Amino acid sequence: MSNRSAFKAEGAATPRRRMSKEERHAQLIDVSWQLISDAGTDALSLGRLAEAAGITKPTVYEHFGSRHGLLAALYQNFNIRQNKLSAEAIESSGPTLGDKSCVIATSYITCVLNEGREIPDVLAALNGSPELADLRMRCQISYLEQCKQALDPFAGNKGLSAAALWAMLGAADSLSTVALRGEISAQQACEELFEVILAMVHRSN
Repeated sequence: MSNRSAFKAEGAATPRRRMSKEERHAQLIDVSWQLISDAGTDALSLGRLAEAAGITKPTVYEHFGSRHGLLAALYQNFNIRQNKLSAEAIESSGPTLGDKSCVIATSYITCVLNEGREIPDVLAALNGSPELADLRMRCQISYLEQCKQALDPFAGNKGLSAAALWAMLGAADSLSTVALRGEISAQQACEELFEVILAMVHRSN
């Protein structure tokens, strides 16, 4: 996860210099997350982002085009970080099915809970958008391919089915949502998702 407060702390001590386009984009993403954390998604606008980042509004428009484009970029940023966390956890995990299932469950729940209410609020703001539906589908497919690659060696000859993987993702989303609301603990969510993954793989054999 990125340290969203680091930018403010560093900004006061770092001499002004012209940022590259990539650096500016990363800065704007970090400042956007901080604004959402402080005041909620409804308070996020391109004008407020420009003011908080200390740049002109046209520069923000060059990066995102619209508030909708900014929100979509934030969702994509979250998914990139989530997939990176999951990939690193899988890579460093032990070799057994239990090891892989545990890190997949734990990394998913942990990443969502670390975001607090920010990601659900971003999704709510983008709700009904065809562009979001397409973006979300592509992000989900990428994540499921990662899980399939990690779990297929323990499945039957045909590997895990798409239906089984989508069911697993549905369980992961539901468990992380109720854990975020405090209805169950993070540990309960991780343990239940772990069992869901094990059962999915065992059924495929």
